[in-house]
Amino acid sequence: MLDPARLLVVAATPRELAPAAGWRSALCGVGPVEAAVATARAIAEHRPAVVLHVGIAGARAARGLAPGALVIGTAARYCDLAVPEQWAPRRVEPAGWLLEAARRALPGAAAMEIGTSARVGGTHDVDVEAMEGFAVLRAAAAAGIPAIEVRAISNAIEEADRAHWHFDAAFAAITAATPRLVEEVARCAS
Repeated sequence: MLDPARLLVVAATPRELAPAAGWRSALCGVGPVEAAVATARAIAEHRPAVVLHVGIAGARAARGLAPGALVIGTAARYCDLAVPEQWAPRRVEPAGWLLEAARRALPGAAAMEIGTSARVGGTHDVDVEAMEGFAVLRAAAAAGIPAIEVRAISNAIEEADRAHWHFDAAFAAITAATPRLVEEVARCAS
């Protein structure tokens, strides 16, 4: 079993972070640029064995994911970049063992690709979108550290009025899920 202190849990905002119970945590800020920079800095400082990126996200209404529903990222895709893949990567996948650990820890969660965009509604061909996932996972990949993204749904992507978003349900769901995720990842990490 891996010492939970070797796990780094990264979230954009304080409300997305569960109180650390033996693991390390870091705030990465909102948006892909801040997330990449802050995650790279936290990796250099803490030298974690695994990075777990948690937070809230939007989902396409047609997908039927209720507020507070959990989503495990099978890949993080950067949707703002429209250059050939050989010039800059646009997709990062978690290690298979990490994806399986997340599925065991969160058996009711959906598992699907999560898009990253600096703009709400900036993804067009993914069902779940957030603003930091690709950046966090890319920083971890560049450092040779396995990472995964897990999100709780707060809103329909198509709903522009934030007064209709369900922040409290999403924050409660992700902070409740984090200890289970940490425990299972620590148990399975080699």
